[in-house]
Amino acid sequence: MYTILFTLLFRRMDPERAHQLAFRWIRRVARVPVLRTFVAAVLAPRHEELRTEALGLRLHSPFGLAAGFDKNAVGIDGLAMLGFDHVEIGTVTGEPQPGNPRKRLFRLVADRALINRMGFNNDGSLAVAARLASRTPVFRTVVGVNIGKTKAVPEEEAVADYVKSAERLAPYADYLVVNVSSPNTPGLRDLQAVEHLRPLLTAVREAADRGVPARRVPLLVKIAPDLADEDIDAVADLAVELGLDGIIATNTTIARAGLGLTSDPAAVKETGGLSGAPLKARSLEVLRRLYARVGDRITLVGVGGIENAEDAWQRILAGATLVQGYSAFVYEGPLWGCAMHKGLAARLRTSPYATLADAVGADVRTPA
Repeated sequence: MYTILFTLLFRRMDPERAHQLAFRWIRRVARVPVLRTFVAAVLAPRHEELRTEALGLRLHSPFGLAAGFDKNAVGIDGLAMLGFDHVEIGTVTGEPQPGNPRKRLFRLVADRALINRMGFNNDGSLAVAARLASRTPVFRTVVGVNIGKTKAVPEEEAVADYVKSAERLAPYADYLVVNVSSPNTPGLRDLQAVEHLRPLLTAVREAADRGVPARRVPLLVKIAPDLADEDIDAVADLAVELGLDGIIATNTTIARAGLGLTSDPAAVKETGGLSGAPLKARSLEVLRRLYARVGDRITLVGVGGIENAEDAWQRILAGATLVQGYSAFVYEGPLWGCAMHKGLAARLRTSPYATLADAVGADVRTPA
């Protein structure tokens, strides 16, 4: 049914407009008590064997929605209703900003991929914090908050900009993510260099602790798939050194060559970050390298090219405790979360592992 709807309606619409329309209907359904309960019962069934502990939190499953879909924390319950057991909102910047000029989102349907150059369009940390503060949750779900740099802020003031967002948002975050890996904010990826990343993460950690003295808000960093292997190792070592809680691997890629893209060359040449199926192999490779470096000392979150339960299962075996998706949601529709849960539960039952925790990193610990 969704495939027909996508082909006849959404595929013919501007991708950003289609996103807004679909998200509006998700939020509307979530506001109707009886309807949302019915939808959640059908689309978000619970599988006891998928219960997960990560970052000091308990989750119904390891599967969640990556940052970028709900930038302003306006539809968390609607997304939880569809089976996302953690929802990462954002990226939120210190100040509100409109993002890059439209058109800025493109579908590569033949490749089941997206290219975006959204540019962190969001309401700003003050407005998003107020929205989170006033929220009365309907469904229990873990809420991550992803923060980035305001475009107008010069690089030398980036730390202060992140600190402002962390102080405002940490009180409402189950976990906090420092995004230094989007390709759509000039100079942002330079902050992945260890000499810049160390003072940034240290300052954000201190800001989160000041903002929430009663509990430790887990802090993670999100990295790009385009980092060289030695830079991945350096980030991993820094995360361990600083006592970081986790690493999210990976963000979108600026690469185009070697990905086997078959979509219209004009669309492929659009600037921005590419996500979806073509990113699968590299994201898995980065994840395996991270787990080989850090083991179980910090939590790894696998994202990038995850389309189905088998992809998610492979990320778990490669070292991910949590997995996230986004682009496949566009192509699979509202039944995606349910299919992911059922598929993961089936794979665990037929595996040699008693629990998901036992499976985390198994392929890296005992390579074939």
